[in-house]
Amino acid sequence: MLYNLHTHSSSNNPNVFEIVNRYPYEAIDVPYFSTGIHPWHIDESKIEEHLSIIEERLQQPNCLALGECGLDKRIEIPLDVQQTVFEKQLLLAKKYQKPVILHLVAAFQELIEIKNRVQPGVPMMVHGFSKNAQVAKQLLDSGFYLSFGKYLLRNPELSTVLAEVPHDRFFLETDTIEESIAEVYEKAALARNTTIEDIRNTISTNFKTVFKNG
Repeated sequence: MLYNLHTHSSSNNPNVFEIVNRYPYEAIDVPYFSTGIHPWHIDESKIEEHLSIIEERLQQPNCLALGECGLDKRIEIPLDVQQTVFEKQLLLAKKYQKPVILHLVAAFQELIEIKNRVQPGVPMMVHGFSKNAQVAKQLLDSGFYLSFGKYLLRNPELSTVLAEVPHDRFFLETDTIEESIAEVYEKAALARNTTIEDIRNTISTNFKTVFKNG
């Protein structure tokens, strides 16, 4: 079994366990999903409505995580609005004890500050990690997990970052790329100078640690 932390489209592959992202306005049409308000899609007239849908969904056993949600400094939605929506979602994750899949762009300091203040007490994964070893270490030291996918395939330098991440602190994903999760596993095995089987066992263990029914 290959585990895919985060994708927007189901592969319908029986050999892949995947968490499919479903926004509050999307139907649940997959076995396992995550749900959250992405900072790109904050609609200030519908925040409470969407939070209500998320709260309802978090109580479903096949909802494995809150997200993706987070902060993005490269969009026009004001950061204070993003932070308010993000914090409200973290409180729901805390209430229902669901892990969090994070979208983070240029706001790592804010993320760490909010985590320390809200103290959700649940695993939090920075998806689509694309930064350098220094940022990786900062996030790992603050208790976050890192998920690699698109940028691992696109940026050779990221392989050296993944090589240094502790085995119990990373995940793999496809997000919106055309490549399969199997191709991401192949790249991760090369990056860590090990076998695909070893990567499979590592990710399987991490999934079962973070997602109790994964």
